Amino acid sequence: MTDEELVASHYTHGGLLNAISDGIAKLGKTVASVNIDDLGPVDEFHIGARVATQSFLDQLDIGANHHVLDVGCGLGGGSRFAAHAYGCRVTGVDLTREYVETGNVLCTWVGLSDKITLQVGNATALPHPDETFDRAYMLHVGMNIADKELLMSELHRVVRPGAKIGIYDVMRVNDGELTFPVPWAAEPEGSSLASVAAYKAALERAGLKVIAERNRRDFALEFFAQLQAKVANAKGPPPLGLHILMGSTAPIKVKNMIENISRNMIAPIEIVAEKKA
Repeated sequence: MTDEELVASHYTHGGLLNAISDGIAKLGKTVASVNIDDLGPVDEFHIGARVATQSFLDQLDIGANHHVLDVGCGLGGGSRFAAHAYGCRVTGVDLTREYVETGNVLCTWVGLSDKITLQVGNATALPHPDETFDRAYMLHVGMNIADKELLMSELHRVVRPGAKIGIYDVMRVNDGELTFPVPWAAEPEGSSLASVAAYKAALERAGLKVIAERNRRDFALEFFAQLQAKVANAKGPPPLGLHILMGSTAPIKVKNMIENISRNMIAPIEIVAEKKA
């Protein structure tokens, strides 16, 4: 199995659209009345969910006239937020066909299919011409991509001069053995974590200038504390949530990620870079 097949296999659910449809019904909604806030708990597959998405994307100065690339778009939660909040056009790319197909249906349900196109593709071999996009970002994607140099080179290639690129990934902050499974990998072989320094070096070698960096460790621990409190007070899982994506292993994956962050082995890090104008 190739690295790409391993990643796609890890995320493939098998009945995702039906599971989300069932969750929408449990909310008392229909596909005609559901909105992007309803979908947020299931389609924002990264630490901090919608709160993190907005805080991160606001740094990219996205305008309504921009064409934005969402790398590793998953179900397209970030794409839908960006299109709704900033009025921009978004193209999303992801390895997992089920995520892309489901995400395009969700875009139709919330009336954003005219602004968003999600497609199956590889972030290290993007199917787009040079200088296509005004902005690009990735939300918890690089942990599944071993070749950071090629990844950053592709991002540099497809954005226009002066474009900003945002990265919000889980990164290595200290050496040590991690506890698996985690949300992005069932075992170490499926994980491609790298240090903040490695990301920055890859960006700079690609011709991108790092203009901002933020460690979100404290934010992450607070987010997980609030999440655990909600779970403890609830009689069961919410109608829509990341448990739908992660399945029966969701509790252990979240527990392990909290442990790894608490031990200061990893942390969610934001990096913003810019292509020379």
